Amino acid sequence: MTQTIPRVYVTRFFQLVTARQFAEAERVLERLKQKIKMNEWNRGYFQALYGVLLAQRNNDDRYAFLSNLNLQDKKELLSYRREFHRQSEYRLHADYDRGFFSAWTDYMRILSKLELSPAPIPTKNNIQKDIEIEEEEPEKKEEVEESRNEKTEVVEEAESVETVAPRQSTLVDFSK
Repeated sequence: MTQTIPRVYVTRFFQLVTARQFAEAERVLERLKQKIKMNEWNRGYFQALYGVLLAQRNNDDRYAFLSNLNLQDKKELLSYRREFHRQSEYRLHADYDRGFFSAWTDYMRILSKLELSPAPIPTKNNIQKDIEIEEEEPEKKEEVEESRNEKTEVVEEAESVETVAPRQSTLVDFSK
């Protein structure tokens, strides 16, 4: 039950997965795999990391834990962290299971420290609504046109970014 997992790699991995930068997260995961000695605890930990990556990448499953997780609710994250921590220390679990739950404990710890921006991203549907308003009320045409131009710029920016990026912090902040 040795915990020889480098926290810097794990923290960076969780940041990248949360920011939906999957290619870079895979590279960090591969480096992590090369750095650790594969015992049962580490195998469980690594499999949990891989599972987090897969679940975040395919977040369309409405039954998956991560799809239903509210990243803005710090109390909920703390509650999950406590439960995962309790499971990771449960003596009747095998080393593999304790490693698995330890990874989830660490993920909840990192998520609770990340400050995600809750600002909604405008969608193309909002622009369509403006067009409908314009057709109904011709006198508001100029207002709608300006609003549409602003929203189009924001939508284009949002489409180029995969998700809301967490506030940048140093890795040392998260490893505490």
